[in-house]
Amino acid sequence: MVDAEREARERFLDVSELEPCEPMERALEAVRDLQAGEYIRMIHRQEPHLLYPMLERLGMAWYTREGMPIEVLIYRADDEIARRAVMAIAARDG
Repeated sequence: MVDAEREARERFLDVSELEPCEPMERALEAVRDLQAGEYIRMIHRQEPHLLYPMLERLGMAWYTREGMPIEVLIYRADDEIARRAVMAIAARDG
């Protein structure tokens, strides 16, 4: 684990077993409670394309890890600590 990841706190959200529209509702609820230095690791069975514009309007940024399941790492766009942690994870993906 790199230093950036140690500085940030991960909140885990598994929505992979939920029926539509519950994953979006849970994700939006979780981002509203996001504190400085935190990011959400959301596990989903498919890429949540409809969620992305909503996250953008809420001032969030994200990184999507392809594969099964899909992982979406969500953080406040102005949160440097969380951004560095997510970018460290993204760098490992190559």
